[in-house]
Amino acid sequence: MIDVDRLTVRLAGRTAVADVTLRVDRHGWTNLIGPNGAGKTTLLRAVAGLVGHSGSVSVDGRDLRELSAKDRAATVAMVPQSPLLPPEMTVGEYVLLARTPHLGMLGRSGAADREAVEGAIERLDLGPLADRALGALSGGERQRAVVARAIAQEAPVLLLDEPTAALDVGRQQEVLELIGELRAERGLTVIGAMHDLTLAGQYAERLALLAGGNLVAHGEPDAVLTEELIARHYRARVRVARQQGVPVVMPARAGSAA
Repeated sequence: MIDVDRLTVRLAGRTAVADVTLRVDRHGWTNLIGPNGAGKTTLLRAVAGLVGHSGSVSVDGRDLRELSAKDRAATVAMVPQSPLLPPEMTVGEYVLLARTPHLGMLGRSGAADREAVEGAIERLDLGPLADRALGALSGGERQRAVVARAIAQEAPVLLLDEPTAALDVGRQQEVLELIGELRAERGLTVIGAMHDLTLAGQYAERLALLAGGNLVAHGEPDAVLTEELIARHYRARVRVARQQGVPVVMPARAGSAA
């Protein structure tokens, strides 16, 4: 269980996240949505311990600020929106970095580490690219490597900041389906931030709508993905339909029939 209690983040003299309280049930999946600048990435970075904040973030009752860096990394893995990717490092070397929290006193990788890395590379269909330098990959291939590293970390909490960025529609589906499978297999608790509202509601059990750093709506996708809420906070004209029980958000052109 992840408990975010009255979390506030100030960046460069402004409030980026304001007094947000949010609970994600154990093994649950909540996606953060909201317009650009709403505070989604900042909230994820605060949960990951990457930015200072007031309020608290706890996992199963443990305040993450009280954990060592190694214990925090063993608890929370993150797919960042703009990762630092050493261009000369190979995919295999990069994914192996995820095992750092699990290494013993000598800092050497063992069979379990190699198995985790090979498994993540295989599941992201990166086998043919394992020995290729990150700088030689396409944007979509690099994104899959970043997801593979987070998966190889084997932390119980997975944070996803636009995990499908730069991916074509087929790879988007593969990555999100894989995360769903891993959540079932490993009992992961997932918090994501996504711009695609239909995808966000299709894969998460709950959505949290942020606007101006504030949490303005939280609940099941049907309750959050409404034409009224989207119009108010995105300043967008949309239609929301249902397809196979899932809300589908479609832009509506001015003057088009309702």
